Amino acid sequence: MSIYENCPELCDDAYRIRLIEPRDTGDLLGVYGDRLALPFFNSDNCHGANFYCRTLHDVQESIKYWLIEYHENHAFVRFAVESLETGTVIGTLEMLRRTADDFYDDCGILRIDLGTAYESTPVIEDLLNLVSVPFMRLFGCSRIATKAPIYAVERRAALANAGYVAKTQPLIGHDGTHYYDYWVYA
Repeated sequence: MSIYENCPELCDDAYRIRLIEPRDTGDLLGVYGDRLALPFFNSDNCHGANFYCRTLHDVQESIKYWLIEYHENHAFVRFAVESLETGTVIGTLEMLRRTADDFYDDCGILRIDLGTAYESTPVIEDLLNLVSVPFMRLFGCSRIATKAPIYAVERRAALANAGYVAKTQPLIGHDGTHYYDYWVYA
């Protein structure tokens, strides 16, 4: 069964990963409306969008778009990251299987967008350990790549701890743009 027909939930003792829903709007304004979180969002190959949202309406529109891409276009899945401790959504994960003529062919691309309070090595490492292997199976890819710029010190430490390896090869965008700072799990 395709993940686009039935989106499973993944859980551990701290987090529940599930398909994003319109009810997540309020919590996600705290993530996508946070200017300090913005530099950590991976908007590579997103046609110039950076996903900064100033209002609830902006977040609602983003969620509508993400759900259309999931339900109608089967392009990617945007997951809510729910803290079981607080009962709030602390960010999102986006996952898609990429087919391309570069190093990142047959690779899942994982975007990690978290509120600044959660941009920490222990949180990110826990999330990576929860999703990496299941996402490879669910998306039918042999590897997962995610971006971590040089200033994302906590994220890079979490990636290394979770078995990801920094790569020098660029991800080549649909318009030929070269994107760097990717880490791969295989």
